[in-house]
Amino acid sequence: MDEHPIKASTEVALFSPVEGMIAGFLHSLDIRPSSKETYRRALKQFLLWLEARKEMHPSPQTIMEYKNHLRGKGLSSLSISAYIVVVRRFFDWLESSGGYPNIALGVKGAKRAKGFRKDPLTLSQAKELLASIGRSSLLGLRDYALINLLLRTGMRTIEIIRADTADIRQLGGEALFYIQGKGRDEKDEFVVLTPETLRPIYEYLKARGNGKKDAPLFQSQSDRNRGGRLTTRALRYIIKERLRNIGIDSERLTAHSLRHTAITLALQAGATVQEAQAMARHANINTTLIYAHNIDRVKDAPERKIDALLAG
Repeated sequence: MDEHPIKASTEVALFSPVEGMIAGFLHSLDIRPSSKETYRRALKQFLLWLEARKEMHPSPQTIMEYKNHLRGKGLSSLSISAYIVVVRRFFDWLESSGGYPNIALGVKGAKRAKGFRKDPLTLSQAKELLASIGRSSLLGLRDYALINLLLRTGMRTIEIIRADTADIRQLGGEALFYIQGKGRDEKDEFVVLTPETLRPIYEYLKARGNGKKDAPLFQSQSDRNRGGRLTTRALRYIIKERLRNIGIDSERLTAHSLRHTAITLALQAGATVQEAQAMARHANINTTLIYAHNIDRVKDAPERKIDALLAG
């Protein structure tokens, strides 16, 4: 195959090698390095799939077949949509450079299921989870402070990973935790730390030793990474194991469930949808409204009214 795309002809094949193709596309994107890596992996998978099929002249039908291929791998609708977004942007770039028509234009991602992929804990489960964590060791102090923080603020796991000890600040007599939110480049968003949230963090830091201001807020205790920043995988494992300790072992109850739990508890406790949106930092209030709808649906379930009617 040619080293560079041949312009202005719809009858030419995509060029190779794959890595050179990917590099050109990524160079055109104004996104964060971590996002570029995600794009690189997704695009490489698509191009290798084309090579395996010996697909020299992909068409819109080819993109639909790739979408079905992703479905066949058992990927979630969210993951499939993410892969298709990369493919669409890739062909948009090719067309703008005169290399190939945008055959992915108009191809939609997989239809997303209603609601959320993970469930929240009930209030009693949240209480049981916290009560189950012994705090006589540094490990226990860390896990309690970490899980307590997630349950009371709704922070995302990636925000916990990025957190440093210096991110806790005081403003007007209130403790605030500044975080690098989803899609953000700076730590310019915050959650409020109540005394019940802040106290376990300080207890953990005192036992650990605060160290440098840019030290990770939650550190690894493993032999391989002792004192280093927790990885996403490690954080998920910690929470999953703590859930298993109280008999909860479900694919729908994971680390991300703690964020769902915090938002749900806020609404159940009387917070308005707007207040819950501010805490969760949802860009679209419709996301927060899903939580409110689920709560109202259960609370006002007409199924119970049918029972009452049939019971006379």
